[in-house]
Amino acid sequence: MPRDRRAAERRGRAGETAAAWWLRLKGWTILDRRVRTPLGEVDLIARRAGLVAFVEVKTRATGAELDLAIDHRRLSRVAAATEMLAHRYAAPGDDIRIDVVLIALSRPFALRHIENAWIG
Repeated sequence: MPRDRRAAERRGRAGETAAAWWLRLKGWTILDRRVRTPLGEVDLIARRAGLVAFVEVKTRATGAELDLAIDHRRLSRVAAATEMLAHRYAAPGDDIRIDVVLIALSRPFALRHIENAWIG
């Protein structure tokens, strides 16, 4: 794996860890991480009070880069993966949504949680 790709992978994993800790502080239980399907990957799956969130995490060096980090194509892959996985994580009667957590590693550190980011 090229050096740039390894660095991006490390940055992504660090961002997923930060997002998981932030969600835990907000009362979420992390059910799973980095769940792959043939249609796409879900970075985090979290539960809180009858709600299961399938979370896409994007980590960039600066806040300015976050504006371009997520788009319809990326979210549609998360939505497709969510459809395949929902029955595994959600109980009957649970609500399901797709969230995005955007993280900038610059100083100051920035984290933005976009709830219900996919309305498909």
